Amino acid sequence: MRADRLVSLVLLLRQRGRLSATALAHELEVSTRTVLRDIEALSAAGVPVHAERGRYGGFALLPGFRTELTGLNHDEALALLVAGSRRGAQAFGLGSALASAMLKVVDALPESHRDTAAGVAERLLIDPETDLLARRLDGDDVPDPIAGEVRRAVFAGRKLRIRYAAVGRTPRWRTVDPIGLVTVREQGYLLATRSGEDRTYRLSRILAAEELAEPAERPDRVDLDRAWQERGTRFRAGGDQVTALVRVDPSRREELVGTALAVLAEEAEEAEEGEVDGRLRLEVTFQDARHAEWVLWKLAADAEALSPQWLRTALRDRATALAARYGASTR
Repeated sequence: MRADRLVSLVLLLRQRGRLSATALAHELEVSTRTVLRDIEALSAAGVPVHAERGRYGGFALLPGFRTELTGLNHDEALALLVAGSRRGAQAFGLGSALASAMLKVVDALPESHRDTAAGVAERLLIDPETDLLARRLDGDDVPDPIAGEVRRAVFAGRKLRIRYAAVGRTPRWRTVDPIGLVTVREQGYLLATRSGEDRTYRLSRILAAEELAEPAERPDRVDLDRAWQERGTRFRAGGDQVTALVRVDPSRREELVGTALAVLAEEAEEAEEGEVDGRLRLEVTFQDARHAEWVLWKLAADAEALSPQWLRTALRDRATALAARYGASTR
């Protein structure tokens, strides 16, 4: 909305000083023409914004134009800034709202807290997009209109109609009673019921969403943490699950554990000659055969499936086919 954008424009000028129309347009994700119209609107409303011409010109506010939020101490302000650096809000379509809120929080702090809290927050990095090996930690990409429609239905307690693309199935419409939203490792999920049965939907697989006028059939209060744990337990106990014995390099353990359903047993092997640490032997469960093969293939030579034999055969056949492809001469 324009009112929010005008507030954000003022806060950007308050915190960063002089900014060009191009820089403001980039920050606000609008055109430079829109920025110029907003500047005119602010001036007409009495906000002391003025243009500075020249090579390093731009727009700026007269000194002293600000409001202050009292009652926040240094640690409380720091907690808000650190919370605002997390990426979980992206999964629910709240990324831009969070950025705007953080601008307002920083600008409203008393000056004695503002500079120190913002400076300390710059020295904390929460949930970076890549790990130390530059592997991207992929999160969900959910279009804002879809995330917003789902979020409104959850908060308003109304039924939700979604077009959902389950894995390996044709997308189709279904009507659900939304209960809550959960984000895990930057992946968003909708907890709901359908015809009285618990259902969990990955937000990135919702292709369209429509909030309905009919009230949702759901309890007045919910313990989302407990509900998530119960659904996770049922998920791990069902389906065509596969149990495998895997030898893995310690440096890749977390990657294996993070993608497997559960770890049933674990022990350390003695280090072989030339190794600093011995490998780990884990008994783990996977969702199905394809899941097991995919996870171990990603770990390459850092992991070895010891059993079952069919999994070893599948991975060997994959490796043989790849070796044959690259062993052939190129034309």
